[in-house]
Amino acid sequence: MHLVYPAALAVLLFCTGLYGVLARRNAILVLMSVELMLNAVNLNLVAFDVWLRDTLHTGQALTLFTIAIAAAEIGIGLAIVLLVYRNRGSSDIDRLRDLAEQAGAGDGDPQPDTTAEAAA
Repeated sequence: MHLVYPAALAVLLFCTGLYGVLARRNAILVLMSVELMLNAVNLNLVAFDVWLRDTLHTGQALTLFTIAIAAAEIGIGLAIVLLVYRNRGSSDIDRLRDLAEQAGAGDGDPQPDTTAEAAA
């Protein structure tokens, strides 16, 4: 088996995932792009394992660990996205960043003086 074909496919998958992470604004599409990048890594691990004819099948074992980590990541990521969507009404990443900056700037209400309360 030639190593060029799966390696080229993995590069295309990884570049597509990288474009999705950098260009998308929807959080679910960003998570899907991260999964695409992890699958490109899995393809490389299995292809190099077959090409090197490893007797321990280390690449395939690492692929199983990567799949388990990806499943946990997508579960936690989707839970966070759903909570943010319920609270804010949008899963747009740029809008969420703007809301966080506005909340950090303050609403014009002064913060209570904790030093005066500690002295009393």
